[in-house]
Amino acid sequence: QVQLVESGGGLVQPGGSLRLSCAASGSIFAIYAMGWYRQAPGKQREMVALISFGGSPNYVDSVKGRFTISRDNAKNTVYLQMNSLKPEDTAIYYCYATNSMTQYWGQGTQVTVSS
Repeated sequence: QVQLVESGGGLVQPGGSLRLSCAASGSIFAIYAMGWYRQAPGKQREMVALISFGGSPNYVDSVKGRFTISRDNAKNTVYLQMNSLKPEDTAIYYCYATNSMTQYWGQGTQVTVSS
């Protein structure tokens, strides 16, 4: 089992920045990819950013150039730096990890972009 604990959500004005963190614990040795999904009210959950260990990060088109995913292997933590936030970025953000057989999810953290 893998446990994912997110932090860093909140309320920010348009154009502002937030950084999300996701700490992984448990059977993390087999994890080969981690990332972030989000779900806005009335919409399907969508992939925001993924990073595989040894590979290049992938982003949904709507966040390219504004969001950056990174990881700290020593801390088993993945980050999502979100800049130039827009109201349409408002959603619950979920941390995600996979070992190719099982998908793991965090509890979600709310990000609200509003003036």
